Amino acid sequence: MVQNPSDPVPVTVLTGYLGAGKTTLLNRILTENHGKKYAVVINEFGELGVDNDLVVDADEEVFEMNNGCICCTVRGDLIRILSGLMKRRDRFDGIIVETTGLADPAPVAQTFFVDEDVKRATKLDSIVTVVDAKHLAARLDDSKEAEEQIAFADLLILNKMDLVSEEEAQAVERRIRAINPYAEIRRATKSDVPVNEVLGRDSFSLERILDREPEFLSGEDEHEHDSEINSVSFEVSRPIDPEKFNSWMSDLLAAKGQDLLRTKGILAYPGDDRRFAFQAVHMIADGDFIGPWKEDDERRSKIVFIGRDLNRPVLRRGFEACQVPA
Repeated sequence: MVQNPSDPVPVTVLTGYLGAGKTTLLNRILTENHGKKYAVVINEFGELGVDNDLVVDADEEVFEMNNGCICCTVRGDLIRILSGLMKRRDRFDGIIVETTGLADPAPVAQTFFVDEDVKRATKLDSIVTVVDAKHLAARLDDSKEAEEQIAFADLLILNKMDLVSEEEAQAVERRIRAINPYAEIRRATKSDVPVNEVLGRDSFSLERILDREPEFLSGEDEHEHDSEINSVSFEVSRPIDPEKFNSWMSDLLAAKGQDLLRTKGILAYPGDDRRFAFQAVHMIADGDFIGPWKEDDERRSKIVFIGRDLNRPVLRRGFEACQVPA
C-alpha cells in the first residue's frame, strides 16, 4: 500500500558512526519482503561516492549527496531533494535518510521543523542510531558526533555483538544509558533487526530533544567536525590485482589502522564480471562480491579513506600500485 498523498510522509533518519553498520541495515530494509516502497537519501563525506554502490539494487529511488556532511554544507541539498520527492509522493510509503558517519543528527532533525515546506509535507518518524559495540568506547572518548548520535536516538542498534563478550556488551550499554536513558536498545549482529522494529515507529520526541537542546528549533547550526578527520578518495582505470591489494591493505591496516576510521572501496578484478566491495573499520576488514557490473559501467575501481593524518600521496601510490600491469 503506497502512502496517501494527503498524509505527511514519514522520514526515518539512519545514523551512526563510521563503520557501525548503517549500510548493512539499509540493505536489509531494501531487500526484505515488507510490501512497502522507500525513497532513500544517502550522504557521504568525500569527493567520490562509494556508499551508493554498496546499496543493493532495488526498485527504490536512491539519491546521493557527496563531498559534504548532511549536517553542514549539503543541508540545502537535503531540503531540495525532499521538496523534489514531494512532487511524486504517491510513489513511496516513506523516506530513509542515511547520514554520513560524521553527522551530528541535531541539524538533520532540525530540517524537518524549521523549513516550512518540509515541515508541512513530512513527519520525522524516528532517529535510528547504529552503534559499533566493539569500538564505541574509543569513539565516545574521541568523537563528539558519536555521543550526539546516541543522545538523539529513539532506537539504538547495538551492532557487531559477535565481536564482544557479554561483559563488554553490558559495559557499552551502561555508557549508552548514561547518555540516553530513554531510547530502546536492540542488540544485533550484521544489523539483523526486523524491519518492522526499525521503520514506522512514530517515536521521535520533540519534547525530549528540547529538554536536551533548548535552542533546537532556532535553526542555528554551530556544528563543526574534528579538524583532524578528513577524507581522501582515489579512482583507477585498470583492474586491481587481488593479491597485491590484499597484501597492501594488510600492511596498511596493521601500520595505520588506529588512524583509519573507515576504509571502503568498489574494486574491479581482472577476468571477473562482479564488483568486489571492500570495507574496513580500523584494523577489522571484510569484503565480498556484491553483484555484476552494469553493461555501461567503465569498471573503474575506487577507494575512500576517512581518518586522521592521512598521507594522500602515499595512499594514492599504494592504490595505483595494486593495478594489473598496463
